[in-house]
Amino acid sequence: MEETTKKNSQIARLLAALALIGTVLIVFVAISGVTGGDDGESGKKANPDRQQVSGKPKTDKKTYEVEEGDTLTTISRKTGIPVQTLERLNPDLDPQALQLGQEIKLR
Repeated sequence: MEETTKKNSQIARLLAALALIGTVLIVFVAISGVTGGDDGESGKKANPDRQQVSGKPKTDKKTYEVEEGDTLTTISRKTGIPVQTLERLNPDLDPQALQLGQEIKLR
């Protein structure tokens, strides 16, 4: 009886160690996914705010009026104009302080 209890205790310790390792691995993978992971370019991290929008612009408008919840990334997606272009056309623009109704140059 004592031998069975000892064996069960060893198995429980092994399973606890494996569970801990699995949990650490899951947390590591989750954090990597949230932070963007490695994009494979010289160790630089991916930055979704700087991603190019492919194809032609989705609008012919010369300006865009900021709507509630807009960021440069969402404006880029809506208009089809890359974030870099928006930043270049609006050098005084603070991306962290967009105002509702603010006009942003698109061309």
